[in-house]
Amino acid sequence: MKLHEYQAKEVLAKYGVPVNEGQVADTVDEAVAIARRIGRPVMIKAQVMMGGRGKAGGVKFSKDVDAARENAQNILGKVLKNEQNPKGEKVKRVLVADAADIAKEFYLGAAVDRGTHSIVVMGSAEGGVEIEQVARENPDAIIKVYVDPRMGLQDYQARELAFGMKLGEYLPEFTKMAKALVKVLIEHDGSLVEINPLVLTTGNKLLAIDAKMDMDDNAMFRQPWAEELRDPAAEEESERQARAAGISFVQLDGDIGCMVNGAGLAMATMDTIKEYGGSPANFLDIGGGAREDKVEAALRIILSDPNVKSVMFNIFGGITRGDVVANGIVKVLNNMKPGVP
Repeated sequence: MKLHEYQAKEVLAKYGVPVNEGQVADTVDEAVAIARRIGRPVMIKAQVMMGGRGKAGGVKFSKDVDAARENAQNILGKVLKNEQNPKGEKVKRVLVADAADIAKEFYLGAAVDRGTHSIVVMGSAEGGVEIEQVARENPDAIIKVYVDPRMGLQDYQARELAFGMKLGEYLPEFTKMAKALVKVLIEHDGSLVEINPLVLTTGNKLLAIDAKMDMDDNAMFRQPWAEELRDPAAEEESERQARAAGISFVQLDGDIGCMVNGAGLAMATMDTIKEYGGSPANFLDIGGGAREDKVEAALRIILSDPNVKSVMFNIFGGITRGDVVANGIVKVLNNMKPGVP
């Protein structure tokens, strides 16, 4: 589950991370009222789950209230598109935030690192751009420390990050911010929390003016508060339907639909398809003891993908009854009459 920028910043602020003043708006009038209350130049920022919002026209500087009105009118309701998201996403709300006086931009992020069974905290003096781009073009610019989740970020690790990012002069403030970032990740079952950019203002203050937070869907039973923050419009329709039906589903970019029972068998099935030169269109686990209605829902989700050219079933007849699965499949075939084998 991904949080919008304004939601991630609200979480960080509760942990003492300084963020620039701002409030979310659903209408132009609300955006104008917020800009008027702030009383300074503001940024109008589209709240969509995609990178490169600025390049797509979703982030605009507004020197006064009139400019804020014009920018809000131009952004709200607009469909933002880029190379990574050619279908685009419609802007339903904007964040109206104080336009900080920026002297320098940095990057600070924390993520689960499965390879080392730890949390990797990354910092860079090159903020404001995607960290993946920095990693490709200038990997030495990224400082990494690995944190034991039972211990949290230690002072010596924060110092290593701060001096590597040329922020040694602001060590106390930076240490507090970096420790809070890791604490947010751990206590909220996050897979990623990042501040990009983390800025040094002309008044020599560190400020988080943009934030991103991803939470582990498998841990949401421990984070019931977050469900009300979920934005269905930001999710693939197929994944939303699968969650509602209690089906484990992940959309992929292949053309062979997969219906399997059991996560391990589903992974092995996908590996086998790849081994023989195919490309799976999805990961799908209907689970043990699946009823006909769940089988029907799963197959409809698979067939709703226009890229699917064939469907492979791999059902182990243990807890799940083979005849129940077959009946669910037959119902969908009779009703939808799909043109794929």
